[in-house]
Amino acid sequence: MGQKGVQRPLQKLFSWVRKQSNKVKTFLGVFTVLTLLVTLKLLIHEHNHFFVLAEFAHFVGILVLIYKLTTHKTCSGVTLCDSTQLRRVRDIWMSCLSLKTQQLTATFLFARLFCSLQIEGDIHTILDLVTLVATFWLIFMMKYKLKSSYMADLDNMKKYIVIVPSLVIAFFIHPRTNNLILSILWAFAVYIEGVSVLPQLRLMQNVKIIEPFTAHYVFALGVSRFFSCAHWIIKVYDTSGSYLSLSGGGFFWIPMIILAEIVQTFVLADFCYYYVKSVMQGQMMVRLPA
Repeated sequence: MGQKGVQRPLQKLFSWVRKQSNKVKTFLGVFTVLTLLVTLKLLIHEHNHFFVLAEFAHFVGILVLIYKLTTHKTCSGVTLCDSTQLRRVRDIWMSCLSLKTQQLTATFLFARLFCSLQIEGDIHTILDLVTLVATFWLIFMMKYKLKSSYMADLDNMKKYIVIVPSLVIAFFIHPRTNNLILSILWAFAVYIEGVSVLPQLRLMQNVKIIEPFTAHYVFALGVSRFFSCAHWIIKVYDTSGSYLSLSGGGFFWIPMIILAEIVQTFVLADFCYYYVKSVMQGQMMVRLPA
């Protein structure tokens, strides 16, 4: 009864927002983001905590997928053993996981972990290691154990589309350190992380209906990116913009990091809106607009 009492005002709110013009929706979105940023700034004073929260949110999303694959034994939203049957219902059922997103995730985690081990080990190193191991397990399950339920034809975004540009940009724009290879590798990890979710989003756009576990995972990525993006924005604000041209970091390095974070945050923002809307309406699945 209490939950329904809460849902009704929220449903009315989402219904009202949906009827507004694009300008009003944009204003409401910007206002909500600014409110969250101000709240985080007031509550969290140590900037490093934002990165810990971002990495932890990502790991929680991975745990959700591990639970799904372990208990449901499928990469998709249906529990069928016959791949022919699975493909027959794919157009009217739910999204499956993107193997390519997991492979890109493993790529940037491995690169970042390698750099971290060379520089210094800390809580970030541990979180990256645990998340990388969990991601390798997901890839193994999707590629071998649950291959029949993986819809490869829907997961059709080419990985080189995001890998090659990220590598080229990393070669030219990277932090200034004594080790050029580590600098380029670190920058490559940052840029790949910013676009690693694109294959998963492309797959979901192909299907339009996202099953709960995949939706929880992508929403966790959105939360992770928001915390990471908030770190950089608040850092720039606290330094009155001087952090953008941090000496020793390369003139374009810090702005490129922030740009990469903002791009992925906005890429995920649309999905997060529909996710929250579905949750508030008590729906198990997330439906994307045609």
